Amino acid sequence: MASQHPTTTTRDHPSIIRFERRHVLFSVEHTRFEFVRTLERRANGEELLLADRYQRHGLSGPVVIKRVRSPASSARRHRLVEEVQLAYRLHHPTIAQVHYFKIHRGRPYIIMEHVNGPSLETVLNLMAMRGRPVSLAFALHVAAELADALHHAHSLKDEQGRSLGLIHRDVSPRNVRVARTGEVKLTHFGVAYSHLIGREETAGALLKGDVAYASPEYLAGTTLTSASDLFSLGLVLLELATGRHLFAAAPDSLEPPRAKSRELRLEEPPSLPLTQMLMAMEDHGPQDVERAAASLPHDVRAVLHGMLHKDVSKRFGSAGAVCLALRECLVQAIRRTGRPFGRADVADELARLISDASAVRDEVELLDESLFPSGLESHELPGRGPKDT
Repeated sequence: MASQHPTTTTRDHPSIIRFERRHVLFSVEHTRFEFVRTLERRANGEELLLADRYQRHGLSGPVVIKRVRSPASSARRHRLVEEVQLAYRLHHPTIAQVHYFKIHRGRPYIIMEHVNGPSLETVLNLMAMRGRPVSLAFALHVAAELADALHHAHSLKDEQGRSLGLIHRDVSPRNVRVARTGEVKLTHFGVAYSHLIGREETAGALLKGDVAYASPEYLAGTTLTSASDLFSLGLVLLELATGRHLFAAAPDSLEPPRAKSRELRLEEPPSLPLTQMLMAMEDHGPQDVERAAASLPHDVRAVLHGMLHKDVSKRFGSAGAVCLALRECLVQAIRRTGRPFGRADVADELARLISDASAVRDEVELLDESLFPSGLESHELPGRGPKDT
């Protein structure tokens, strides 16, 4: 099924309106969802689609639809159902909301909140293109928002008041989005662990998510707690503040693991090779964090030590405690610069980052080309024309 929407008038015949045909994915009661474009294809078989939602009565607008590509395994389909069961319990301004779950022609779809802005993975790529990281205030603000979201998720209880023991397990840059208006959103609880009745158990040697941001205990296959998410968030914060992953050392500078490791299977390719992560993690200690965070203020380094300790018992006790510590670091950063920093400042800095990175867009391939105005070369972008002489 397809519908027609007017676009622009033609140049030669201004009175003629050109129509584009849109494919209708499906309808939910009196709301139809029309495909716009594919946002992302993940190696685990999931696709993220941008769609327009049209309601007979009420507001319309964009949404993101997650689906699994056919043929999909029963486990993959069940995973989407589980994600929805968890997501319906998550109500927090820094967690992207799930609106509907739909089975259409035998395929499951999750209709989710659309965040108009790049993922942190794209932000990291833009930083590399520009040649310097975001401001420390930006990094601290984003990390504090994520810690607040994780505190909400970790604190969830069932109807009898029992802890769900929810652990995200994939707190990585690709699962965080920064809206152009400055909001920060944690997304995709599809590989989360919880005590929810009926929750599918993961095979012991199968690692889900991007293991480049996995905790030592997740890689080792030992018992997970909410502290695992704190380690992952610490890796994200460090990379955002410095432009470098904690374990991004050249592989030939690392010694092969001395202990025999279990046979691990990855559900999808990680940002860093698994062998490199295992080698780096074997001797990981406070000295690595201190070296990687050397350019950061003492108070920020202290928080990172409390998030990135290999010993779980020496990490922060909760995401709530991390959030408070990061907000205090942000207060100190604001005092040092003498400038306030909030959501509007996130939006402004993100816009500057995109503009700065656009100068080299012709030289570096960026997956999310929708950040830049369509059809314009870098030198044609606003503010990028030839300087007056």
